[in-house]
Amino acid sequence: MIRFSCNLLLLLLLFFSNVNAINLPDFSIIAEEQGNTVVNITVVNDEQINKNIRLSREEEQLQEFFKRFGIPGFPGITPPGSERRKKPISGTGSGFIIESNGYIITNAHVVFQAGSVIVKLADKREFKAEVIGVDRRTDVALLKIKAKNLPKVTLGNSNNIKVGQWVAAIGSPFGLENTMTVGVISAINRALPQENFVPFIQTDVAINPGNSGGPLFNTEGHVIGINSQIYSKTGGSMGLSFAIPIDVAIDVADQLKTNGKVIRGWLGIVIQEITKELSESFGMKDTKGALVAGIEKKSPAARGGLLPGDVILKFNNNIINKSSDLPRFVGITKPNTTVPVEILRKNKLISLNIKVGTMPSKGKVADSKIKKQQNKFNRIGLALKRLTAEQKKKIGGRNGLLVTDVKGSSVSAGIMKGDIILVINNTPVKSIQSFNNDLRKIPKGKVIAILLYRNGDTLFVPVKVTK
Repeated sequence: MIRFSCNLLLLLLLFFSNVNAINLPDFSIIAEEQGNTVVNITVVNDEQINKNIRLSREEEQLQEFFKRFGIPGFPGITPPGSERRKKPISGTGSGFIIESNGYIITNAHVVFQAGSVIVKLADKREFKAEVIGVDRRTDVALLKIKAKNLPKVTLGNSNNIKVGQWVAAIGSPFGLENTMTVGVISAINRALPQENFVPFIQTDVAINPGNSGGPLFNTEGHVIGINSQIYSKTGGSMGLSFAIPIDVAIDVADQLKTNGKVIRGWLGIVIQEITKELSESFGMKDTKGALVAGIEKKSPAARGGLLPGDVILKFNNNIINKSSDLPRFVGITKPNTTVPVEILRKNKLISLNIKVGTMPSKGKVADSKIKKQQNKFNRIGLALKRLTAEQKKKIGGRNGLLVTDVKGSSVSAGIMKGDIILVINNTPVKSIQSFNNDLRKIPKGKVIAILLYRNGDTLFVPVKVTK
């Protein structure tokens, strides 16, 4: 009986190993056919080194040490009396050919502010590239070299990809040209911090420095993304890499080719994710939508009737499942287009028609310097003070209360000294007394939504009443 069981187990192991072997993809054909469409990119800048740099005692000792071994100088130090000179600084990345007449896509961070860009083809030919345009918001750049009849990639459809599908990357990690690595799609439509316009493709493909800008292929040999970022504690691959969907990249490249820049739709709002606590405070059934935390003056949103505290559920008939969905839908909307917007305002569904504007090239930055003040703590652990005329001017003349100290549940909620409280549960604050009176009406254990101003931005914070 035992012998039979062992034989059965052996047969099962052989069966499943054969099944797995059969199902594993073979990327060798893609490597052969598509490898020549991938290019190595070298970026050269000039670093200025000043003359007559005075050395410290420790640096002088190191200088003497290197001199004894016949090494001229040592890294980072220019000997006293030397002439000013320029030292070339180079970096590498990858790219791929999208048109046979020399158009190449790569990452914006690879070529941004480059002194010169050298493109090396798979056949070892080198060309000085012209940077047609860069879009830092999506991290896409378009290059052009003077060459004809080049092999080009076949573009895929990044809207059809699924988690678990096999993919392969080709690039130049650490300068090692035409290196292929493989893996699977780990997640789609991934939102990353400070990256509002790209629904990233997450993979476990080994991506390292030098892979940036290279293509991500599916099993059919079609490009579905541009390898752009990694999450790493070491600087090398840890199985967390992110690619820009090719549909997004091509749209950007087409605009760069036509206009030299990317024109995006704009509302002029600050949004944040709806947490379970915020959802509860707003009386919502789920956490879908984008919460409007702030609105710029004279912006399309302001003219269209949006208010802080509104939850945007649909934009131009597109459902907003999470806040990161909204910037993408707004960005791809043609400026001066009027679109329907469905919002939730104080538990009521409201439909608005908003005319989308053109996104400014640069955002506004504001600072706030707050002096330490003493005050009594209220039920949620906030010590508050009336605003000065200057502070009130910074927030557009609105009423607000300055947070001078924090403890208890407000600390856990993330409220900080220097924040300005604007709204409590959709009610604008008027005074410390009225604010505390509103707090007294709220039962213990209830979660409230507080809108605050911090360093030029506004955001909602859920705070639990614990006393």
